[in-house]
Parts: sequence; structure tokens; C-alpha cells
Amino acid sequence: MKQITLGSTGITVPQNAFGALPIQRVPMETAVCILRRAYEGGMTFFDTARAYSDSEEKLGQAFLGMREKIFIATKTMAKTPEEFFCQLDQSLHNLRTDYIDIYQFHCADRCFVPGDGTGMYECMQEAKAQGKIRHIGITAHKLNIAKEAVDSGFYETLQFPFSYLSSKKEEALVESCAQNNMGFIAMKGLAGGLITHSRAAMAYMLQFDNVLPIWGIQRMEELEEWLSFMQEEPVLDKELKTFIEAEQKELIGDFCRGCGYCMPCPAGIMINQCARMSLMLRRAPSQNWLSENMQAEMKKIEGCLECGACRTKCPYGLDTPTLLKKNYEDYKKVLAGEVRVQ
Repeated sequence: MKQITLGSTGITVPQNAFGALPIQRVPMETAVCILRRAYEGGMTFFDTARAYSDSEEKLGQAFLGMREKIFIATKTMAKTPEEFFCQLDQSLHNLRTDYIDIYQFHCADRCFVPGDGTGMYECMQEAKAQGKIRHIGITAHKLNIAKEAVDSGFYETLQFPFSYLSSKKEEALVESCAQNNMGFIAMKGLAGGLITHSRAAMAYMLQFDNVLPIWGIQRMEELEEWLSFMQEEPVLDKELKTFIEAEQKELIGDFCRGCGYCMPCPAGIMINQCARMSLMLRRAPSQNWLSENMQAEMKKIEGCLECGACRTKCPYGLDTPTLLKKNYEDYKKVLAGEVRVQ
């Protein structure tokens, strides 16, 4: 597997990394087994967050006594200096370490910089001076925030959604990071579950020498699929290019990526699932989408307040209320048996 270096950090790892959000959903013993197998299989970069319930604790348990063999990135959603250091100390405790390789502002809705009056970037600088963190990063879903972070020159890494369904604007962002010697960590490489062809997903990523994909992994069989690429990298050949082009033609544009920036909904609608239900039924079929619980969630769309809050908060500029209604009408047809899915 090709090795890449994350910009100015000097962190060099296989271009195949572990996203630890999903392991919060499995028991400690299962998570530890998955994490250790990931390391044995060649993964050395692990991304988590203080917001991922006990994900940090599971990494701490799995890698106790072997800290120098791996790289750990975690995140804070703190909005004040007091919260920042509280969350940082908690993360260090959970991870059973005295330093974090990359500490990131999580889901940033603004680009903190020195002297902006918040003191937040200064917290990063102080933590770095204390040796508690080694590199400063930021994660975002909004393109304008990501661009601002790159242009600022104050961040060593950017984490942003990126997959073969990304637009030319996202590809330009990757190039901008390369030009600025800034590491690019690709989250949502499977577009929130819409991409189901792992070879195509990986082959696309391998085109970019500065992109580190972090695959969200919850099951051992998922992990083994990604680890198989350590020995045999997928090649973006004519067949895969044709497949990706067909996927892009079908999906690029007005579809919900599931980022959740529109949440919470004043009417209680689970927008980040309901607004893309039609696609999930067809691309990631599961009886769970048709459960009584999910039917109740979809029915909440009838109570949409037409307030437009979701529309104004969507980083992709979607007409979310209209998208919700279209998905609900399609969903009712599936329930009635008028439309068949796999």
C-alpha cells in the first residue's frame, strides 16, 4: 500500500486509515479486537473524537503499551477555552496517552485564528507548547469554512467529506491543500453509505497523493475488505472509471449527504436519514429502513413547519423541505408495494 505524508506534519502512513466513529456502537471487547486487527493488517492512523461517546476509550484500551507505533487524531467541539482544556484532558485520559498527534476543531462553523477574540486558536498553541498535542487540525463540512482554513495558513490538516461523488470544487480543495503543504483527511469516503463499491472508492482515493481516507469501520468483515487493499491496491482501470462515471451521473447534485448540519429540526424530523431514504432503500437495502420505528420517523415529514431552517443551514445548498417530501412520497409507494427495491 502506498505511503503518504500529511503535509507539514511529517506523519507518514499507509493511504488506508481507520475512522473510529462506528466502533462506539459495538462492545469494548469487539472494538478492541477490530482495532488490533487493523493495526496487524497495516493501518497505523486512527481518527476519533470526544463526541464519539466511548470511541476514545476503546482506542486507549486497544493500544495500551504501544502508543509510539500508531498515530491518533481526535477532536474537540469546545466553544470556550475552559471547555477546550477540559475536553483535551478527558481525551488524553480516555486514550491513555500523554499526547495526541493531531488535535482538530470538530465540525467547525467558523475558522478560529489567532487574535480573533475567542482565544480558541491560542488554546491549540498552548496545548502544543505543553506537548499535549503535536499538530493542529480542523474538520468541516462547509466548503467556505474549509477554504478559509486552508488560506489562513494556521492549520496543518483539514478533514473534509471527499469521495468519488465529490464535485470539482472539492477536488480543487484537495489541490489547494497540496499546494499549501496541508494534509487532507478524507471523511465520508463512502458518502454516508451511498457508495457500496469499496474497490472503486479506494481506487479513486489513490489518485490523490495528499489524501488520507479514514474508513468508518464497525465490523470485522468490513475491516478485512479494506485490509485486503494493503496487499493489492485497486487500479482505476477502464471498468472502474466507467462504473464511477455512471455513479456520478446518477448521484452528483441534489442528494442529501447525511452530514447533519441541518439538525436539529424544530419539527423533530430526522433529516439526515429521511432526506435520502429513497437512495438508501435502493443502494443500501435493509429491512431496518422499513421498520415501524423508521416509518414513524418518515411520517414526521407530514409535520414539516416550512420554516426553511434546514435549507439555510445546508452546506450543499439543497432545497431540503422539497427533498424530504419527495423521499416521503417515494417511501409510501415502497410500503404500499407500488415500487420494488432490492
